[in-house]
Amino acid sequence: MLLATVGSLEERDEEQEDEGDEELRDGGVPFYVNRSGFPVDEETWERMWRHVARIHPSGEALAKEIRGATDLPKIPIPSVPTYQPTTTIPQRLEAIQKYIRELQYNHTGTQFFEIKKSRPLTALMDIAKEMTREALPIKCLEAVILGIYLTNNMPAVERFPLSFKSQFSGNHFHHIVLGVHSGGRFGALGMSRREDLMFKPLEFRTLLDLVQEFEGAYRGYWHTLRKVKIGQYVSHDPHSVEQIEWKHSILDVDKLTKEELRKELERHTRDMRLKIGKPAPPSPTKDRRNSMGSPLRGPGSPIRRISRVERRPSGDKKVLEQKSSTDMNGYQIRV
Repeated sequence: MLLATVGSLEERDEEQEDEGDEELRDGGVPFYVNRSGFPVDEETWERMWRHVARIHPSGEALAKEIRGATDLPKIPIPSVPTYQPTTTIPQRLEAIQKYIRELQYNHTGTQFFEIKKSRPLTALMDIAKEMTREALPIKCLEAVILGIYLTNNMPAVERFPLSFKSQFSGNHFHHIVLGVHSGGRFGALGMSRREDLMFKPLEFRTLLDLVQEFEGAYRGYWHTLRKVKIGQYVSHDPHSVEQIEWKHSILDVDKLTKEELRKELERHTRDMRLKIGKPAPPSPTKDRRNSMGSPLRGPGSPIRRISRVERRPSGDKKVLEQKSSTDMNGYQIRV
């Protein structure tokens, strides 16, 4: 399908928030953000296809072939995971990651959900609900918001943003996952083209162990990890008006010794623990929440949404290729 064949684009530059309609870039590769909400307006829809024609090796021929097809198969809509009372925390996290994977990575060059990191948590949770309704492919920052939403009812699991800045062939690349902590162990949820740069089971004893696991994965793709940014624990109250603290600690990994990195991560772990139990800002009243509505749908927007079947032509899912030195010829190794 289009979403798996339009070629590889960068992970969203997770620092980018409030740009206009111009193309955003990460590692030199451009992409757009859908700012029109849902249903996607005609201008955004056509712009996405024009962008596809520019960036894909087959150009306009691919776009015409997909848009002109009349026998595309129906795309199944993933079900939000549900659990039995006896389902363990690790099993629940695996089910959430399976759901995120089933949404698939967005290769179109247009990010469907606009994530402004300065929004209050309650507004970001509205966007996460929209993700489950639309069931469209997502990128890494969207997966973090969705992961927070799907773990809000798991008070034994603490969540925190964990972002990376890597370098390859002179270009910088940004990626973000949702760190999780429960039962004295760390792990991660997320979305990436690369299997070892997203989900990490809940089995790492320290935050250092988790960060080094990601660093090793980056080395496997000839990327040098430059910076790690770690946020604070995120509130479990879906109606909280507080903002997510995205970068409580910023660590220049390539400039720190292993011992210095260990001490900094231990300090950050203590800081996160201290946040637990602190009173959060008051949530909006019920009447105010009802008046806020969804940030993605204006009051005059029709109820009908663009479904996976209506506007997401299908095809075979691209199989993850083995890492090889041939990746270095002609293409950036994107993570």
